[in-house]
Amino acid sequence: MPIIATQGLTMRFARVTALDDLSVAVEPGVVGLVGANGAGKSTLIKILLGLLPPTSGTATVLGLDIAREGLRIRESVGFMPEYECLPPDVSATEFVVHMARMCGLPPTAARERAADTLRHVGLYEERYRPIGGYSTGMRQRVKLAQALVHDPKLVFLDEPTNGLDPAGRDEMLDLIRRIGAEFGISVLVTSHLLGELERVCDHVVIIDGGKLLRSQAVEAYTTESGVLTVEVDDGRDTLGQHLHDQGVTVHPEGRFLVVDIAGEQTYDLIRDGVADLGLRLIRMEQRRHHIEEVFQAGPAGPAGPPAPAGAVQPGAVQPGAVQQGAPR
Repeated sequence: MPIIATQGLTMRFARVTALDDLSVAVEPGVVGLVGANGAGKSTLIKILLGLLPPTSGTATVLGLDIAREGLRIRESVGFMPEYECLPPDVSATEFVVHMARMCGLPPTAARERAADTLRHVGLYEERYRPIGGYSTGMRQRVKLAQALVHDPKLVFLDEPTNGLDPAGRDEMLDLIRRIGAEFGISVLVTSHLLGELERVCDHVVIIDGGKLLRSQAVEAYTTESGVLTVEVDDGRDTLGQHLHDQGVTVHPEGRFLVVDIAGEQTYDLIRDGVADLGLRLIRMEQRRHHIEEVFQAGPAGPAGPPAPAGAVQPGAVQPGAVQQGAPR
């Protein structure tokens, strides 16, 4: 049974259509939700939580109807908001225990669950400090803990790595992987960093202008391409000219050479060229597609040949816009 299913979901405000006839079904696992600013992601989460009635269409979460069973959905789902929502003058323990009690846990169970959850997110030693003295990364962990404390079947994580440095992002992504892999909790996570979704998600849903652009397993986005990335220690241009003279299609890209694969002989020509020229081969690997190619190539996506760098079909979302702006 899908953890989330929508049928013709539409949400219109006075001057904008946030969701436009959105129909999608998502199976259990770690699911990424991506789209540019105004794509409708935050609106969709509010509707799925039963907090905002749609203009038309239907949706279910964990088999529960959003129109009639919103309270039961919120009892079964955890939510980590993007925005700052933590009281600065209470400790992490006090806050997470309070949220556990709000979810219906009795006092003793709430305290035990709060301690276990704070240990899981790496805040056990700091759990009695006021939240106002926490770093951004620690506050993000508190928000994650309160979303998990009542042992939900599904959690919505809205931009969980927002404001974190690279090390903090890696730690948060590791936590998200553990939520899905070790605890069996399904996750719907939004992020404007497409590489993060490739790392942690089983499935990615891409929406643009309120419409479904693509819903697919991550493996389908990141299939192997028909090119090799070759790196040598000095002599890049010399090797490139040598391969070109052998009839190989090759072009430089930074410190790499990108070589079209024309059969098994391509590998032999690269190997022999490196040896003949006395170069040191550092890397030769088949390039994989990336999710951001969906925004470059439009609906065809990575299933076909990648679009040239910078090429965007009319109506497609610019990859730069997704990378730089926090989508809502």
